[in-house]
Amino acid sequence: MKKLFLFAWCGMISIAGFSQAPISTNISASLSPALIPSEIAIIPEPVAVIKQAGHFILPENLTIQSPVIPEMKLVSSFLQEKLSIPTGSYVSILNGHQGDHAQIRLILNDKPNPVLGNEGYQLSVKPNQILIRANKAAGIYYGVQSLLQLFPKEIESKVPVENIHWSAPCLEITDYPRVGWRGLMLDVARHFFTKEEVKQYINAMVRYKYNLLHLHLTDDEGWRIEIKGYPKLTEVGAWNVKKTGEFGNFIPPTADEPRTYGGFYTQEDLKELIQYAQDRFVNIMPEIDVPGHSLAAIASYPELSCTPGAENYRVRSGERIMDWSRGAPPTALVDNTLCPANEKVYTFLDTVITQVAALFPFEYIHMGGDEAPFNFWQKSDAIKALMQKEGLKNMHQVQGYFEKRVQAIVEAKGKKFMGWDEIMDGDLSPSAAVMSWRGMKYGTDAALKQHEVVMSPSTYAYLDYMQADQITEPRVYASLRLSKAYEFDPIPANVNPKYIKGGQANLWTEQVTNIRQAEYMTWPRGMAIAESVWSPKEKKNWENFFSRVEQHFQRLDIAETKYAPSVYDPIFKVSRSADKQLIIELSTEVAGLDIYYSFDNSFPDRFYPKYTEKLTPPKDATMLRVITYRGKQPIGRMMNMPIEELNKRARR
Repeated sequence: MKKLFLFAWCGMISIAGFSQAPISTNISASLSPALIPSEIAIIPEPVAVIKQAGHFILPENLTIQSPVIPEMKLVSSFLQEKLSIPTGSYVSILNGHQGDHAQIRLILNDKPNPVLGNEGYQLSVKPNQILIRANKAAGIYYGVQSLLQLFPKEIESKVPVENIHWSAPCLEITDYPRVGWRGLMLDVARHFFTKEEVKQYINAMVRYKYNLLHLHLTDDEGWRIEIKGYPKLTEVGAWNVKKTGEFGNFIPPTADEPRTYGGFYTQEDLKELIQYAQDRFVNIMPEIDVPGHSLAAIASYPELSCTPGAENYRVRSGERIMDWSRGAPPTALVDNTLCPANEKVYTFLDTVITQVAALFPFEYIHMGGDEAPFNFWQKSDAIKALMQKEGLKNMHQVQGYFEKRVQAIVEAKGKKFMGWDEIMDGDLSPSAAVMSWRGMKYGTDAALKQHEVVMSPSTYAYLDYMQADQITEPRVYASLRLSKAYEFDPIPANVNPKYIKGGQANLWTEQVTNIRQAEYMTWPRGMAIAESVWSPKEKKNWENFFSRVEQHFQRLDIAETKYAPSVYDPIFKVSRSADKQLIIELSTEVAGLDIYYSFDNSFPDRFYPKYTEKLTPPKDATMLRVITYRGKQPIGRMMNMPIEELNKRARR
């Protein structure tokens, strides 16, 4: 294939200077300097970048030199594939020192560089050669991810692309992560995701240097892991009735509706997934969520419940089973908890944990512990007897008793115990690790008590939350915009950082039924969390970050990875004037956008009225339509906001 070469020269500048590259057709030249696309748009932002003169031009025949160790085989093969398929170049790999004159050299340091640690790297792009140095293969892999982000966006193509200037700017990068735990949680219990879909999710997350996939394997809606000796967990517990609509408000299924929706992973499936992830320097942490969220297990083995009639329970299909009107803990309409007073439960969990520990090499097993309702326990004679025997004063202590016994089982298998922050209510030993989801407070408290902590606060890191107005998003009880996610700081100021293992974003899938929607909910907010856990705190800058996000939107388009454009949608704020007139205030999350609107049921474009001040709708108007533009280009979605909906919000 014929190559088109592009040379551009510039003096040496730091990354903060942002050399100007040609602006894409949907980005106006009127942008502020901070938002002008840079030739260097790496996410997450590296620790140190020095731009140098010149470009590396990808040749027709390219050679990669790679160390001869097993961990590097996939790294070099990955780079070979990414550089050959879209470009048409012939890319060969030379192992060991025979490739000292290769155009790309992947070098493991003979003497470790203490600055880089296990995941850091140094990337040097010169006109005639690219060098990536690291102490470990993981660092080389992350250096490769940064290198690919320097080439034109078409490098993400799965098919050859012609007439592209295949060049990368010359620079020097030194980079390493801020924290060691950089995670995403995928809930495969509410809706089952196949092996290939989980691999697809892993492929997207490693682009942004995530190294931990937390699989939420069990819940009320499904048990997704084969456990030998308990076949009903997957024969019964992995299947429910397929429903379409708003999860949590489904009509309870009738007895004759087929329970054919779901699935599970065999132990061989999980071994395959674990190896796939490890090849990409990702650990998989399993979660078995107990004692609450256990309806699938109880439907399979009713004897695990304290409650008479549990033999009539069925795996949840999305019908209402909890009453949250009085806050947490919820009031259960059916008892979805394992019985802390039943020895069969601990025998069951010993078997489950034994097999999980043997399958997953990662050092932690997450045992849930969140949102356990107490109202059925309060009525149980077995629980009352347990409380008397053990001197337990309340239901929090009952759950604490359960957690301590589960922790002992986990640790007996040579693993570390982790749970959601509710486990702290039972005064666990400091060896229990805490995943803080109810904001930052509980993680901070746990760290002050010398627990290891992973911060995954709903405030910043819950990817199931709506990304924009509820008229455009799957309706959930809360919102999390991209700019808010970007504010995430996993290390509180008043704790010893050694107790903060890192941070994580969580994708619960009640309203996420397929992998495309999972991608939509993850990106770009997953980019914001990735930068928060990798990049130096002092280098974070919203405008700088979003200018890079916009370029990554184009990369994701070519990679055929779905993402949400919600950041371009206007924000609605309503109030009442002194004479009770509805007042509508519009704003944007991103600077430099214009909002055009109509009240006459037609669809506005940039020739319609432009929003400049608060609006009062005409007396008989029923619909406000709005769209955002950047210059002459529409950039947001057409939003159709009923006036009645705005009136409802003004009454709240």
